[in-house]
Amino acid sequence: MTPPADPPLPPGDAPLVLSVFPSFAVGGAQVRFCALANRYGPRWRHAIVALDGETGCAERLRPEVPFTLFPAPVPRGLDPLRAMLAARQVIRRLRPAALVTSNWGSIEWAMANLLPPRLRHLHTEDGFGPDEAAGQKPRRVLTRRLVLRGSEVALPSTVLLRAAREAWRLPEARLHHIPNGLDLARFRPDGPRADLAVPGEGPLIGTVAALRAEKNLARLLRAAALLLDAGLAFRLVLIGDGPERAMLEGLADELGLADRTLFAGHVPDPAAAYRAMDVFALSSDTEQMPFSVMEAMASGVAVAATDVGDVGVMLPPEAAPHVAARDPAALAAGLRPLVEDAALRGRLGALNRAKAKRDYDQETMFRAYARLIDGD
Repeated sequence: MTPPADPPLPPGDAPLVLSVFPSFAVGGAQVRFCALANRYGPRWRHAIVALDGETGCAERLRPEVPFTLFPAPVPRGLDPLRAMLAARQVIRRLRPAALVTSNWGSIEWAMANLLPPRLRHLHTEDGFGPDEAAGQKPRRVLTRRLVLRGSEVALPSTVLLRAAREAWRLPEARLHHIPNGLDLARFRPDGPRADLAVPGEGPLIGTVAALRAEKNLARLLRAAALLLDAGLAFRLVLIGDGPERAMLEGLADELGLADRTLFAGHVPDPAAAYRAMDVFALSSDTEQMPFSVMEAMASGVAVAATDVGDVGVMLPPEAAPHVAARDPAALAAGLRPLVEDAALRGRLGALNRAKAKRDYDQETMFRAYARLIDGD
């Protein structure tokens, strides 16, 4: 079968970077890519592959970034060998200067690059999906061990760095611990506040997340129901969209939260929304170094979160009582003092902002990724 014609590549002489994502919907890895591309503008031309056809994060790319989207260039449902060969055909047609792959969902493209001639290859890992939240699958461990030995591998969290060393057994010289960073001028306590029009009274608990299973926003709703049962006044906003939205809306109604909960949907620039929050909540089953926690910290918002990935070390030590086990009662216990005590919220929010300024400046992250893409 003749492959479909590729969309035209961006014109110019800048090196072409082929970046492959399981999805180019809004998410941590995709947001980081857009920030990097925006920072360097025309330094590279970009061919962006979205394996599931979702390309919503492209709206975050500035006009000066030369890019072409490739939604689903390989048919879904192929066995790994056929998917690898189809990916190789795309690589041969585009002839990029470098290949960047993201997470397990793009592993066939890393496999395709094992065939000569090999491209400079950077593989980024940002965490595990719900199917590996409780532990890595042996087949995937072995595949990463074999396929990524000759690639540069970037990891934002110490948890992932340890996995790459101890489970995947990749060469130390190929591993690069690059903590995520963000725009501290954009995410800051002062500035416009979103008018979210959340019904009810009391402090506003908010979260920013794709409404997917691994984010376990049902846990947040159940924790909020426990706060409600304890007689606390609060409001709740969930910013983001995804396949679990209808289920979560039904659960909020079932738990008696509908009159104080807003499902705000996708917000392209959530900076003003963070400033409207009194407390930020993360309820995920699996994360590594979540951008949403950093963004809330930089915005001067107090955080309560499940103890996943590097969250416990991302937050200042004073926030430890609000880092909770992965169950609704523990998360409710972490949230309750923040809902009840405005002064505590203010102190922790200021400490969060100070730590974000010290540790999460995006320029450090940008320089590290640029060196790997350019092969310096």
